[in-house]
Amino acid sequence: MGNAFRLLYGICCKPSTTGDSDSVGPPYTTTAPGVSALAHDLFNFEITSQVPEDLSQHVVSSRKAQVKWYGKLLQAWKEAKPPPKTPEEVARLIVETLSGHRRADVEGLLEFYDLPRPSILEEISTGAPTRLPEGVKSEMHTLPVDGNTVPDGDGLNVYVNTDDPRESSNIPRAVLMAAVQRSKARAKKNYARADELREKIIESGYQVIDFQNEEILARKYRIRLRGIDAPEMSMPFGKEAKEELAKLVHGKCLRVLAYGEDQYGRCVADIYCNGIFAQEVMLKKGLAWHYVAYDRRVEFATWQKEARAKRTGLWVQSNPEKPWEWRKKNKQ
Repeated sequence: MGNAFRLLYGICCKPSTTGDSDSVGPPYTTTAPGVSALAHDLFNFEITSQVPEDLSQHVVSSRKAQVKWYGKLLQAWKEAKPPPKTPEEVARLIVETLSGHRRADVEGLLEFYDLPRPSILEEISTGAPTRLPEGVKSEMHTLPVDGNTVPDGDGLNVYVNTDDPRESSNIPRAVLMAAVQRSKARAKKNYARADELREKIIESGYQVIDFQNEEILARKYRIRLRGIDAPEMSMPFGKEAKEELAKLVHGKCLRVLAYGEDQYGRCVADIYCNGIFAQEVMLKKGLAWHYVAYDRRVEFATWQKEARAKRTGLWVQSNPEKPWEWRKKNKQ
């Protein structure tokens, strides 16, 4: 069992010295019953791959879907640094980890563990503006990312469910019509026509994705990680940077804080993966430069300085070439 999860379980689920030895299951003492209950269930899930029997009374999705949730939650809890300990922290982890899922399921899971509804749940549902970092224009929550589509160490391709109110009001009518017509074509087993309509949807920047045994219309976004510049693929450590970013995001739902678009139409954004800041990971592992020309955040400079001092990643080189200088030199 992961150290982070073991630590949390030990904190939240300490055996009581006064419990009745004949009671069903181990007695626990905690000031946050919902937190300890989820910790207990995740502990049990890691061993048995079983979810709570009565959970289905609170959610709408199938047992198979529930198993997938608990797998994601277990992984998110292990990766969280520090692990969540309060009901509010645990509720936020649930909402962020399951951000691409049905709202009714997320609400049901929170209710099942008697956890509070964090403000982020309302943000996802209503698209209401919230307290975002200075300069952030919007926030998105993606469907699970396919790590195989990561182009390099500072770029991503992600999809956002158009059920999100912030997306649903902006879907082009032609895309909506194509999606409806495609469903009808598939129902009539006219797969050639369905494939033709799917290509039309893709050309418009959308995609029909199979998710939890249902098809979802999703919008594609090309992301450029703000404030860092990873080595190009032809440069030393370019491949390693791409692989590290792909490993970090694969199969995860991401929180995207968008600052705007660059000259190539990519969304310039900060990326959070189960609470982990992607840019921080890339800088600390020496797989990206701080892109000072576009971002002056002090912590970025600090993380780069630490990696350089430890000769981590690209800093094993005595005089590594800066990606922006390499591009200028190799520009056609």
